[in-house]
Amino acid sequence: MTAFVDHPAVLFIVLLVLLVAAIAFGAFVLRRLPMLSGEHPEDFNIVQTSTLTLLALLIGFSLSMAVNRYDQRKNLEESEANAIGTEYARADLAGHAITAQMKAALVRYTRLRRAHYLTRDAQEIARNERETADLQSELWRLAAQVANENPTPVAAVIVTGMNDVLNSQDYSEAALINRIPIGAWLLMFVVALFGCVVQGYGAKGELRRGLLIAILPITVALSLALIADIDSPRGGIIHVQPQNLARLLQSLEK
Repeated sequence: MTAFVDHPAVLFIVLLVLLVAAIAFGAFVLRRLPMLSGEHPEDFNIVQTSTLTLLALLIGFSLSMAVNRYDQRKNLEESEANAIGTEYARADLAGHAITAQMKAALVRYTRLRRAHYLTRDAQEIARNERETADLQSELWRLAAQVANENPTPVAAVIVTGMNDVLNSQDYSEAALINRIPIGAWLLMFVVALFGCVVQGYGAKGELRRGLLIAILPITVALSLALIADIDSPRGGIIHVQPQNLARLLQSLEK
């Protein structure tokens, strides 16, 4: 299910087909069954209005969740760049030999973190994560070496800064997997299908044969595809661009 949501274009096409089929089912199949009593047409109107209102609320809340998560990923990318840049400056406080090693390692680390945001290939992501973990171990070893050789408040500042660098990566990774729950997606799909069935069942005359009947499936499919695009950090076309890491890397390589 997660892989399906990670491909918004496929999600849009599949949903559009299913929702149009649901409209047709309601308009041409259910209407052949015994009709609602003409004495209580308001019952059908209540069901139709309630279903579509629930669908609108679910889409609105889900879009808000996706946008909040997207903003969180952007903010954490900025925090990660700030943490690396701060530790790069603090590296000057270490011994001369350690300073050069630490700065070189931080530059390589920045390249890896920037590439991690831009990469879409699963194998490349896995390789990037392995190299990042190895480089984190090296960075921590250098910070610990500074603290062991010269246990002063200055060394503590360097160790604290390195800890912030490593923690910021963990926070960013946690934000990448913080997605809209699958249960919420299933609920939206089910309510959308029922809403289209009810809409098709209530359509009359020329409306059932016209293009107006396709408006609901198209708008719902587009809305859900947009939510999936914003919520997916790897799929679709809307991604967090590592602008802060790129700017930091440019300044460090001068």
